[in-house]
Amino acid sequence: MSADEIRAIVIATLKSIAPEVEAGELRGDRPLRNQVDLDSMDWLNFLLGLNRKLGVEIPEADYRKLVTLDDILAYLAARLA
Repeated sequence: MSADEIRAIVIATLKSIAPEVEAGELRGDRPLRNQVDLDSMDWLNFLLGLNRKLGVEIPEADYRKLVTLDDILAYLAARLA
């Protein structure tokens, strides 16, 4: 799966939780939760949605590694390689 495909799935999953998100306004190097104002339940639903759509298990111990959009994309790309 290409980086663009992974990004598209991540953005689509994010928009399913927060439909007001504008993909073009997201910064890859800033905390994603702050950019889209996700509470802890929304964040958990987002990560579970990624698991459902991509089949990537994200253990709770790894949640703290997934802060920025760039972090999430790199994490998923490594596990889908």
